[in-house]
Amino acid sequence: MLTNIPEVKLGIIAVSRDCFIISLSERRRAAIVAACQGKGLDLYECKTTVENEKDMLKAVDEVKSAGCNALVVFLGNFGPETPETLIAQRFDGPVMYVSAAEESGKDLIDGRGDAYCGMLNCSYNLGMRHLKAYIPSYPVGTAEDIASMIADFKPIACALIGLSGLKIITFGPRPQDFFACNAPIKGLYELGVEVEENSELDLLVAYKAHANDPRIPEVCADMAKEMGEGKYYPDLNARMAQLELTLLDWAEAHKGARQYVAFADKCWPAFPEAFGFEPCYVNSRLVSRGIPVSCEVDIYGALSEYIGMCVSGETVTLLDINNSVPADLYQEDIAGKFPYQLTDTFMGFHCGNTPSCKLCADRAVKYQLIQHRLLEPKGSEPDFTRGTLEGDIAASPITFYRLQCDSEGKLRSYIAQGEVLPVKTRSFGGIGVFAIPEMGRFYRHVLVEKRYPHHGAVAFGHYGKALFEVMKMLGVEDIAYNQPKSLPYPTENPFV
Repeated sequence: MLTNIPEVKLGIIAVSRDCFIISLSERRRAAIVAACQGKGLDLYECKTTVENEKDMLKAVDEVKSAGCNALVVFLGNFGPETPETLIAQRFDGPVMYVSAAEESGKDLIDGRGDAYCGMLNCSYNLGMRHLKAYIPSYPVGTAEDIASMIADFKPIACALIGLSGLKIITFGPRPQDFFACNAPIKGLYELGVEVEENSELDLLVAYKAHANDPRIPEVCADMAKEMGEGKYYPDLNARMAQLELTLLDWAEAHKGARQYVAFADKCWPAFPEAFGFEPCYVNSRLVSRGIPVSCEVDIYGALSEYIGMCVSGETVTLLDINNSVPADLYQEDIAGKFPYQLTDTFMGFHCGNTPSCKLCADRAVKYQLIQHRLLEPKGSEPDFTRGTLEGDIAASPITFYRLQCDSEGKLRSYIAQGEVLPVKTRSFGGIGVFAIPEMGRFYRHVLVEKRYPHHGAVAFGHYGKALFEVMKMLGVEDIAYNQPKSLPYPTENPFV
């Protein structure tokens, strides 16, 4: 269960222009509430219908008192453009504007609301006031249509609320030669996200203070239960449990005025020798409960993970866009079985931060092969380089995405939907064979061309629609995606 993301409580306020019949807007509002109930979607119905500014103040107070943190403003008829847009100014949370479709060709006198027209003036007035609100791709509909729009709005609202209360806590600078994880904090402040940067020594001191913590045996037992016998190193569990408790306690003590946290921690080269293990498995356990812990102090990786958790309501992971799929593996296991070219495929990998629930059944706590080569004596048995969670990532639809602040301080993002194939990787680490349509072109004209780092966040499902809307609401102008061949990239050579 994710305990580090907001619980969204939605409310609806209907508006009515005073020269229209108010009962039309109220009846249509009630129909939306009923349609939402039919979908299992809880929606608080504000009984104050807004015709003027005093109504607006009363209605906003009503939804705030009811505990609403996200709001639907419904134009049941043309609507009063000033009071209806002031709702977004007065309400402290995400606001969506929708409008009613006409119901019957047999009732276009008293039953005509002209909300199709009113939405235009509403949007114009929001722009005049520099107010940011969510308007669906086609914001006019029946009660059932609008209930579906509200269902789509809920995960978007969750992400926006979560970011407004998020603090990213870091330990250590980026590793040497990892400028790809460069993280100008200017972009965080533009998004309303706080950051607290600490030294690795701060974490080590806090870790040592947790030695013999009485909660350690309970965490060890939970680790053993999660992995199963023979799938972990018994002598490491106490040390890893100590780190888990250290991070959880640090998060609680350092939230400050914020409600939610994410970590971006330095995990090599000094960490394993200083702490006596690799932190990957601990990181995987925290993200499985909704607290991202990105590798290699990747601040925007942690931010991206957090957005994905809010949107999907599930755990996520952070992976390297790592290596190409060998041609022989492609021919043996993919060609003719799945509708992908070789260049549509790649392997996503990291040392062991992916939650165990997203790995195949043979997953286990192992050692970091690359760090073992680098840090421990040649030919020796792995010691402090143990602690990674390894296994093939289970087959699943996925969304690969990232929000990044580039070296010029500009926020940009990409979103690409695809899948993890049920193909054995024959490799090490937490790894999977990924397939994304037109990945080869996307790799060259987005990832390479726009200088994205090698880390990408992975949500386990197709969430591109909601992620795209979140990025728009955050003011990100450059939202790239894997364009079909019929839509060339600006930098794509038309003669190739």
